[in-house]
Amino acid sequence: MARPGWSLLLGVLFAAGLPSQLLAASDSVPQQGVPQQGASARAAQPPVAAAGPQLAPRRVSSNGPAPVVPRSTRPPAGPSPNASLVPAAARRSPAPNSCPGEYADNLSALAPKVRRMEAQLSSYTFCIRTTATYECPSYGVGGELVHKRTNVVAHGTAFAYRRGGAGTLLLTNQHVSDWPAVTNEDHRAEDVPAGCRRVSEEANIVENEADSYARDDIPLARVVGDAQLDISILTTPQKLPILPWKIGNSSRLRERNIVDVRGFPLGVFKATNVGKVISAYDHDTYKEWDHDDFVVDALLSPGNSGSPVLAISCKTGEFELVGVYHAGYTRGSALNAVVGIDQLRSFITTLKPPARRDLNAQLDVSARARLSAAAQNTLQPFFPLGSLTAAVRAREDGVFFFELLNKSFPLRTFPLVVLEDVPAQNDDDFGALGRVWFGGRQGLKQYDPATLEAATQPQLRKLLDALRRAGLAAFALRDADRDADENRERFERRERLEKALRRTTTGQKELALTAQELADRLAPGAGEPTVSLASVLAEPSPARPASGASGATPEAAVAPVEQELPPQLGAGD
Repeated sequence: MARPGWSLLLGVLFAAGLPSQLLAASDSVPQQGVPQQGASARAAQPPVAAAGPQLAPRRVSSNGPAPVVPRSTRPPAGPSPNASLVPAAARRSPAPNSCPGEYADNLSALAPKVRRMEAQLSSYTFCIRTTATYECPSYGVGGELVHKRTNVVAHGTAFAYRRGGAGTLLLTNQHVSDWPAVTNEDHRAEDVPAGCRRVSEEANIVENEADSYARDDIPLARVVGDAQLDISILTTPQKLPILPWKIGNSSRLRERNIVDVRGFPLGVFKATNVGKVISAYDHDTYKEWDHDDFVVDALLSPGNSGSPVLAISCKTGEFELVGVYHAGYTRGSALNAVVGIDQLRSFITTLKPPARRDLNAQLDVSARARLSAAAQNTLQPFFPLGSLTAAVRAREDGVFFFELLNKSFPLRTFPLVVLEDVPAQNDDDFGALGRVWFGGRQGLKQYDPATLEAATQPQLRKLLDALRRAGLAAFALRDADRDADENRERFERRERLEKALRRTTTGQKELALTAQELADRLAPGAGEPTVSLASVLAEPSPARPASGASGATPEAAVAPVEQELPPQLGAGD
């Protein structure tokens, strides 16, 4: 926003014919007492030799105020008594303190050629509109199932950064480009109740949020996204103006560095916001996010998400891309988090999400041994999977039984699904899916996975894999709890494990919903024969021939196990 008297100051400086650098200071303010006539009127007046400093505008720099003397007050020749106050070097280059490091602290460090380029360049930032349709199941007055559809719309910012083939690649936030697959308390869509499924979505470049003429919209397609970075890469077949500045180094930012943010606040219009870095490092682990941020005090709004954040290089005087704005602190004022560009460099170049180390990623015989020991040595074999509670029970013959308990647990204890996990003969494999039971209040009904429809079999394998990983992560966290207070390293390890488990659990909500739908369809009906969980745990697994095929059950020589079973938790109500 322009300050009072700004236009008057520009008139004085243009009349004086001073270098353009003096007009660029973000903190320039006019001094009180500036004459009110225009530049041409002042040029026609005779010089005022005795003009005091109170009549001259002043440029406030980081070194303190330095008077700028208009041309009309300068003597025609000879040294000026005020010349020492405005040395020629200071008028040609930014104040020394404007560049204490890699990046500048104010806009005076911006090279004149960059200003000219910015005035001539086509915009490389765009307003994007994302729309989605959700299907929400409910019951009508007569008890019939009703599927109501709801459309939602949102606006954000994306910027073009590279041309690929005949099209253009754009960068934005994942929360801008993607709508949640299923709505719940952690993944919401405005005016859409929890439990609704997304059935369609699309993204387009528009003029602004009021643009209702669809024929000139530019369609966007998703290339790749990363939930932990909150970054998504989009593409369009059209050739768009791309970011002309190089990629910088967010790790070299320091407090008080100035940043320039280009975006579409509220989706209403294109805007440029300027602010300062107020914290050069902030690790963000909110919900699924797990990345490094820096915090700026620019006045940003919803709709700015996905905006490029630029800093000024002290070496070149040019802008450099140092991050992507993605979130603000709800209880703060002008506290805005920016995803640092350093962790995005490989992602936006290779178009592949960064590889992350998962302590439980390798599911092999050693991981199976850890889970077996943990399950046999606890009376509380429970862990979360999505919005449900799961449990694992290990028999002495090495067979696992994974339970997924009903949503009323622990009020009601019957399992929705029980999966048998049989040891594999190959030490490189964790195991193989055995028998499956689907249950309800009346008991469990057994199935052979091979007899189920083709679409159900991969869902069961995916569910089994998720149960294995969630169980390993939960027991690893319990082990870390025991010695977390001994030193900082162990405490931080426990914190990392807990955050990783929470992120994993959040990402499994759709899988848990799928398991509930399967149980609703395959649970035993009235009058059908059922078995109890106790009998399932005691019964030996049938021997099967070894097979190298994926998903096949290897041969397992299982003998009846005589042991005292724990109370029949999960056997029924």
